[in-house]
Parts: sequence; structure tokens; C-alpha cells
Amino acid sequence: MFAQRVLFSFMAAAPLIFMPGAGLAQATDKPPVIEALEGQGVIFKQEFEAGEGVRAFAGIVGDDPVAVYVLGDGHAVAGTRLNAKGEPIDQATLQSLVAKPISDQAWAQLESATWVLDGRADAPRIIYTFTDANCPYCHLFWEAARPWVDAGKVQLRHLLVGVIKEDSPTKAAAILGAADPSAALLQNEVKFDQGGITPAKRVPDNVRQTLDDNQMLMLSMGFRGTPGIDVQGDDGLIEKHSGMPQQGALAEVLGPR
Repeated sequence: MFAQRVLFSFMAAAPLIFMPGAGLAQATDKPPVIEALEGQGVIFKQEFEAGEGVRAFAGIVGDDPVAVYVLGDGHAVAGTRLNAKGEPIDQATLQSLVAKPISDQAWAQLESATWVLDGRADAPRIIYTFTDANCPYCHLFWEAARPWVDAGKVQLRHLLVGVIKEDSPTKAAAILGAADPSAALLQNEVKFDQGGITPAKRVPDNVRQTLDDNQMLMLSMGFRGTPGIDVQGDDGLIEKHSGMPQQGALAEVLGPR
């Protein structure tokens, strides 16, 4: 489903997943309204065919694909174009030109980050979760996921951050610096109600860099706290869940039991 933006006055805001230079190639006849929207933060990926008398541009606002249709008088309409039956026309085009490439890039960023495996490495369903060792909601999600993880259906990949308490970075250092980070993560969760893993005495520079990188990635994904959960839907697009999923959403995140 595409969240369409009709007004752009509020846009500033969310970090964009596109890397610099990923926007629409410069053209001498780029409509002024497209240039104006780019100045407001819209990233345009590509122009696409929309019939005679209209120029259509596929773009991104935050995480949301948007189609902008430039009319013959130079004015533009943003939103969903419908056919004579009232059915959306350009959803598949937006997905192929914008949503899928963005999602694939974001997933690649998660894959290449430093994470701690929780579960079997060959488990078919991969879930990335931004985790703080002191986060009670991260712990609740860890507990809720046990039936899926223990059955070999799900692997959680924990991207550790150190944001909640003063000793969060040193607890993360104890996990990331362990000979077996997965076992250290398990120790923290099993002993969570007793204070979790014993913090490291210091945070090495490489661990500090990992925590900083993971926090920046967390923010770029649109999460402002933990857990921030990313999973691929059936259409291959990333589905984001902020916080501990409620009972109805838990099955959507973890899949069939």
C-alpha cells in the first residue's frame, strides 16, 4: 500500500534511504515544479509514461513512494491516478521504480551491518531488530519469538545500540566482544530480570563505532527507539514495526508458527 502525499509543506524531516546521486537524472526540460519539490526534500527517481498531455514522475518522500503528475499548464497533482473504473493505475510502476529499489537497498544495509545472530543461521525467515541490552520491550520481543526461533523457523538478527541507560554501551560491548556473541546475548536475555549480562569495563573503539553506526542506521530506518523491527513481506518490501508488536501484529512479524 502506498501512502500518498498531497501536500509537501511538512516534508523535511525523515532521513532518506537513497544515497546521494540516486535521484532523477538532470534534464534541460525538467519542469519547475519538480525542481521546486526537490528543493523541499522530494527525491525523484524516474519519469514514466502516463499518456498524452501529462508528465509523470516517480519519487520518494521519507519512506513513501509518490507519483507527481505535471499538467500542460505547469501545475502538478500528487497522489493516486485512477482509471475509468476508479481503480489505481500506477501502483505497480511506483513499486518497481521506487519502492522495490529502496527496500532492496535498505535490506542490503541491514545485511552488511554488524548484528548478533539469535537462532539457526539457516532459518528461512530473517528479522532484523534494533536492540538495547537494557530495553524491556526488546526483551519481551525476544521472549515472544522463542517458539518460532526454537522451531528453526525464524532467525533474529540483533543490531545492538546503546541508548537507554548509562551502562547500555558497556553491556553491548560485553556481548559484541564475547568469544560467542550469540551466547552472550542469550545470557543477557535469560538473566534480564536479574540485571542482564555483566557490563564490560570499557567500550573499545571498534565497538563504539559499531554502536554509532547501528544507531545511525536505526534513525535512517525511521526508528526513534527500541525495538525497531524490519522484516520482508511477501512482496519483498520491508515492513517496519516500531516497538513491541501487539498480539495481532506479532504473527505478521514472525510468520506462520
